[in-house]
Amino acid sequence: MRVVIQRVSEASVTIDGKKVAEIRKGLLVLLGITDADTQEDIDYLVRKTANLRIFNDENQVMNLSLKDVNADAIVVSQFTLFANVKKGNRPSYINASKPNIAIPLYEKFVANLELEIQKEIQTGRFGADMKVCLLNDGPVTIIIDSKNRDF
Repeated sequence: MRVVIQRVSEASVTIDGKKVAEIRKGLLVLLGITDADTQEDIDYLVRKTANLRIFNDENQVMNLSLKDVNADAIVVSQFTLFANVKKGNRPSYINASKPNIAIPLYEKFVANLELEIQKEIQTGRFGADMKVCLLNDGPVTIIIDSKNRDF
């Protein structure tokens, strides 16, 4: 399981011309899932996402977490996070899970993150053609892979 976490001043997701998610200060989390992912991967990434100290404190030092600042989050499924570009120029997505495996894991990730931060998480829609708009704050972008914890 892999996440790209972006600290945002605002973010939104639009599907078929309709805005389905919108936040101000918070995190936009892009989530990629593989067949090998388990509840352990979800637990690890939920903990990291909720507690990652990337918001500024009173001294303008990144020392506060999503939980500390009571900010919002949007989670968007993103199978392209597992693109393989080793051969040629056309990415292969063979490592990304198919919907029958990915959707339940995606839903568990969202539900567990809601429990962790005690707040409703907004989402895109799995498999939809989404327009994701964000104003990256900083910019701050963090990539975490649950299988490569030294990354």
